[in-house]
Amino acid sequence: MVREDGFACTLEPIALTDLLKKIPRLLVADESGNILEVPELLMLGKSLHSLHLPSPDELIRLPHGSNLYMLPGRTAVGYDFREDRVVEVGEYRGKKVQAVAAFMAPAHTWVYRAAYRREPGAPILPLYAYAAVGWLDGDYWVAGVRVDPDIRQDPAQFNLEEVERRAEEALRRYPRNRLVRHLVENCVRRYGCPAARNFVLGRWECPVPTSPGCNAACVGCLSLQAEDGPPAAQERINFVPTSEEIVEFTVRHLESSPEAIISFGQGCEGEPLLLADLLEESIREIRRRTPSGTINLNTNAFDPRAVERLCRAGLDSMRVSLNSAQEEYYLRYFQPKNYGFEDVLESIRVAKDYGIWVSVNYFVFPGFTDHPSEMDSFVRLIREFHVDMVQARNLNLDPDLAIERLGLETLDDSESIGILNWLRRLRQEAPWLRIGYFNPPVRMRNVGATVR
Repeated sequence: MVREDGFACTLEPIALTDLLKKIPRLLVADESGNILEVPELLMLGKSLHSLHLPSPDELIRLPHGSNLYMLPGRTAVGYDFREDRVVEVGEYRGKKVQAVAAFMAPAHTWVYRAAYRREPGAPILPLYAYAAVGWLDGDYWVAGVRVDPDIRQDPAQFNLEEVERRAEEALRRYPRNRLVRHLVENCVRRYGCPAARNFVLGRWECPVPTSPGCNAACVGCLSLQAEDGPPAAQERINFVPTSEEIVEFTVRHLESSPEAIISFGQGCEGEPLLLADLLEESIREIRRRTPSGTINLNTNAFDPRAVERLCRAGLDSMRVSLNSAQEEYYLRYFQPKNYGFEDVLESIRVAKDYGIWVSVNYFVFPGFTDHPSEMDSFVRLIREFHVDMVQARNLNLDPDLAIERLGLETLDDSESIGILNWLRRLRQEAPWLRIGYFNPPVRMRNVGATVR
């Protein structure tokens, strides 16, 4: 353990020559957005509070479809392998520079976040996950792991000209359907949503946003933020569709699409379970017309009685969002209105009693997710309710804001075991558990993703 100006850096005993061959170099960005390699320094990653030199098995080539971001007001931090010390880089080759991070493509989970020192007055970062990234052998490398082999949102699967042609076809096929128009004009054309693109292409998972309102005030909400928070990533749907509008296009999708899923509960809406009457009516009518495909609900699971109604109506799967299996941290992040953590757990119990496939949409935050106290709580939850799947999603939030709002400033992460070891422990503690990223079709329930 090496400390430099308050930083803690965990350095594995790797020979210097091996380090030079296997660990990427630090990246920085100048004020014009040009990304520069600093060959004198190795990249570092950060967990909760500690700096780490990533091991080779914690690194992958930056996945296609990922983005690089410069981090304003944040000084890059690297490791000087010649002098065995941590170094801040605020200027390089006569230019003022700042830290760089990667936002990985879907299906990937971060292992470390970007290492930097936040300067006083630095702006709040937008709602992305800022993974540690470096440069080696002519390529970008990121501290991450692919947790789901499903290709449904890989950029290579989308021909944008074909997407636009099929989007026009969808508008012509459903000329008076406001929800289809929302999916095309906002989700496909404005935000490039992969799920919405797959809808117009007639395959895989189709989003079905319904709810303008919500009963939680999540710190990392994508569609509604307070004035002093980060900018919302997208606008929330501003109308409630009718059951007829929902049924009109979802039945066709379920009957004609390969590995078909329709999902209530999207990033462009609030909490769909607030509209349980509408969902129940829609699910019953869909199932009256077709037995095909999977009907899924992405939810905060605040109302067990509503969950039971939807299960009886024909719901196939439910994905419950959690940032933590510990009540205190859950409440700090979700800031629920008129429901509690015990309601969420009861909803999971109800769904499992009805034989519904239950996934946990788990917001991974290195150093906290793999901390013994959180791991033990999460494993107990998985085992108690026999949860079917964990979707290892990155916490899309300014890391410093996450630490502040969740009250993690004093949590000692020296015992955190690392994200790869966390994944391995889940496998050991719950051998039935599927670990992935996407909602699976019901018929693929027994297919598991391989995790190193």
